[in-house]
Amino acid sequence: MRAHFPIAALLLALAATPSQAQAPWPTAGWPTATPQAVGLERAVLDSLDAEIRAGRYGNVDRMLVIRRGRIAWDRGYRHDYDSIYGDSARTRGALNAHDVGSPYNYFNPWWHPTYRRGDLHSLQSVTKTITSVVIGAAVTRGEFPSLDTPVLAFFDTARVRNLDDRKRRLTIRHLLTMTAGLDWHEELPYDDPRNTCSEMEASYDWVGLVIDRPMAAEPGAVFNYNSGATQLLAHVFRRATGTDIEEYAARHLFAPLGIARWHWKRTPAGLADTEGGLYLEARDLAKIWYLALRGGTWDGRVILSPEWVRQSVTPAIRVGAEPNAPSYGFAWWLFPDPRDGARVVWAGSGFGGQFPVAWPDDDLVVVFNGWNILPGAPNLPLGRTLRRLAGAIRSR
Repeated sequence: MRAHFPIAALLLALAATPSQAQAPWPTAGWPTATPQAVGLERAVLDSLDAEIRAGRYGNVDRMLVIRRGRIAWDRGYRHDYDSIYGDSARTRGALNAHDVGSPYNYFNPWWHPTYRRGDLHSLQSVTKTITSVVIGAAVTRGEFPSLDTPVLAFFDTARVRNLDDRKRRLTIRHLLTMTAGLDWHEELPYDDPRNTCSEMEASYDWVGLVIDRPMAAEPGAVFNYNSGATQLLAHVFRRATGTDIEEYAARHLFAPLGIARWHWKRTPAGLADTEGGLYLEARDLAKIWYLALRGGTWDGRVILSPEWVRQSVTPAIRVGAEPNAPSYGFAWWLFPDPRDGARVVWAGSGFGGQFPVAWPDDDLVVVFNGWNILPGAPNLPLGRTLRRLAGAIRSR
């Protein structure tokens, strides 16, 4: 599945629109506008807001809508997470495999869904997309190797278990596109101890556990969602650049965008948790999606090359066989645009209800945060929500 017309041309067209030329860069803060002023149908947003407030989608924490560089809608929804998950926080299980006070106790309201009960929200696997963006910044600056470099180049192969020719062919590109081929079972619920990601988070040496897994498929052949693959990128990044990926992000991504506050959890061994550990405030998270919409340039400064943006949001592999199944790029989820399946919208997706999404043809960024973490809990229906939001667009 490919975009309807070349994404580079689209980005240039968007940058040249009069509405965008008038919008200030939101480095110091987003300007605001009414939905009508930016071509959105308020009744659609009102309706979705009312359903969230009525509890139809469980614990949704935030709904933020930005069009043409301006905030058109921003609503927060409060939940008493001490009451909702308090008992579970004190009981060991797959979602609480370490000490009760651990940052990997997903029921502990000191750590989840916000950092120390503040306004920095856990992004969970949206962290994967931002990890890809940081790698893109390093590629753009000429400080990161080719994506076709073998992953084992960054390991002492004498210490790697289950070594075979398929593992020798595993590259950085395969890690970014979830086609690593490792034996990994993240299709199980996260509260199931057989889930390989839960096994990893319960361990000390995450990187060692992942790279030692046996191979199950040829790298690049099949999509298999694997949080461990993204965690390997933290190790690769440090070995390749000599810099911790969080520090690099602080200098070359967060600072230029005016993101001054974040928290990034660490694995028990000390690496940045690139598979799910980042916390951001929703308006700052939206800046990263807006950067992609602007082709990687922020207020005249090139953060990501247009070529990196193009590659990142070009479908690399289909995720399912269904006609409306998403594709996956460089850690970007690419959903068919509800109005035209030949086009895609650019999303991240995180455990509990983290869902930033951008419509590249419509200069629209939407962020949802939530904390629905139990199996069977109500959740925001993504397909229906995308259709409703697309239906709110009244003009380009």
